[in-house]
Amino acid sequence: MAANEDQEMELEALRSIYEGDDCFKELGPTVFQYRVGDIGDQKSFLVEISWPETYPESAPNISMNAFFNNQISQAVKKCIVNKLQEQVEANLGTAMTYTLFEYAKDNKEEFMESHQPLNNSLTSIGNDCTLEPTNTTQSGKKKDKKEQLTKAQKRKLADKTDHKGELPRGWNWVDVIKVNLDHLLMFGKW
Repeated sequence: MAANEDQEMELEALRSIYEGDDCFKELGPTVFQYRVGDIGDQKSFLVEISWPETYPESAPNISMNAFFNNQISQAVKKCIVNKLQEQVEANLGTAMTYTLFEYAKDNKEEFMESHQPLNNSLTSIGNDCTLEPTNTTQSGKKKDKKEQLTKAQKRKLADKTDHKGELPRGWNWVDVIKVNLDHLLMFGKW
């Protein structure tokens, strides 16, 4: 059987297996994505597999570069891809996309056990994908952002201040006479 016939058969099988599964996405006839985990889960990730022209005789391309994975460190992504590549070598010559997606689902916890929040970084030790967390902040809390002013707000503030950046005395005082006149006119007592 030619590689294209094998690809067509695997494509039909994938479509029937993952029909109605919102985790599976066919981006093209030879490019597929599978989301492992729920959308709100911090340990979920997206695996993308694309077939070269000679697949399944040659290895598929595995990528973790989707925007969905931007919260995952490069070390964890590399570890996941390396583990999936081991499965590719074991299954070379056979249809393996389903096998790779299922392997990723079955081993999600192991793959993501060293996944840390954004303010922590990971360093890889050796090539066995052992990861050691390195805490980059002492408190482990996210820093609060300062409120950002728009250009118009900055201009108004600059117009109100003097050359030292201080507001002039009485800048927020209320014109008592104007307020009283407005009050009298409003209630018809003028």
